[in-house]
Amino acid sequence: MSNRFLLKRLRAVAAFLFVSVLWSTVTVAQQRDPAQTIGHTVFDEPEGAYRFERFTVENTDSQTRYRVTLGIPAASAPASNYPAFWMLDGNAALMEFDAALLDALGERPAPPVLVFVGYDNDLRIDRRRVHDYTFIEDGDQGGGANALLDVIEKRIRPAIAQYATTNPQQQTLWGHSLGGLFTLTTLFTRPDAFDTYAAGSPSLWWAEGALLDGPEQAFIANHEDASARVLLSLGGDERRRDTSHRDMNDPRVREHLRRVTSVPADTVETLAERLDVMPGVRATYREFRGMNHGQTFRASLMDALADVTGVTGVDTVRASARKPSR
Repeated sequence: MSNRFLLKRLRAVAAFLFVSVLWSTVTVAQQRDPAQTIGHTVFDEPEGAYRFERFTVENTDSQTRYRVTLGIPAASAPASNYPAFWMLDGNAALMEFDAALLDALGERPAPPVLVFVGYDNDLRIDRRRVHDYTFIEDGDQGGGANALLDVIEKRIRPAIAQYATTNPQQQTLWGHSLGGLFTLTTLFTRPDAFDTYAAGSPSLWWAEGALLDGPEQAFIANHEDASARVLLSLGGDERRRDTSHRDMNDPRVREHLRRVTSVPADTVETLAERLDVMPGVRATYREFRGMNHGQTFRASLMDALADVTGVTGVDTVRASARKPSR
């Protein structure tokens, strides 16, 4: 074997290992058990305050098939039609709903259509989200957000209209972690797609904070007339960067934490402050005391749902700190 061939092989192996480690650092942070399935959910229950429908759409850009689960209120639509509450990581989000929550939502004067956007399998979290929820490559992965946005606007939204009529002025998008990054990417690049953007523990560290450079600056400079509510949240332990629950002997954990610390600990809060200055944007920052990154998945989802719908009397976790908007 020639030295030149051997060097080429070594470089290929090194590149493979680099990408593998980078991929694993992200997926380890997003899910502790990558094989966890959703099991029994409200989708499998008899109809009550909500009935459920399901359909699939394909992203021709990546040959990825998405499963969209709809929760449609049994109550008649108000005169202005139903609002819609969209959730990324739809399989995992579906697991957070129970009959009591659906009953409480169904009693609201304007109960929302629930839109769970997940992958067409029974995994709680699918690692393909790393590609789909990120707007730019970081270490040879990511960059599929724009294509997924096209799927949402051109494929999923028209399909929903076959099941329920929703009010285009009452559309909320919620996402957690990389899903939160996607939510903010949507705000910055297609601010008219939704009217409320709820980002729980958004991964603003992606590509060393690249979303806070060009995309945020372009949004602020070019969309002075934008009208939106932005709900940003973070766990208190996240902000303190508590690592007591992490295995610091794991090089993948250390590498991921290195990437997370590429942006300041107060980045989410200061982003809320910058956005709230815009004339038509109302931005709030909420902090969940004593919660780590994983725990804020449910907390941010329930908090955003309560904020948007005004639902009370269910297991919602309210933020311990809130930056009041103007």
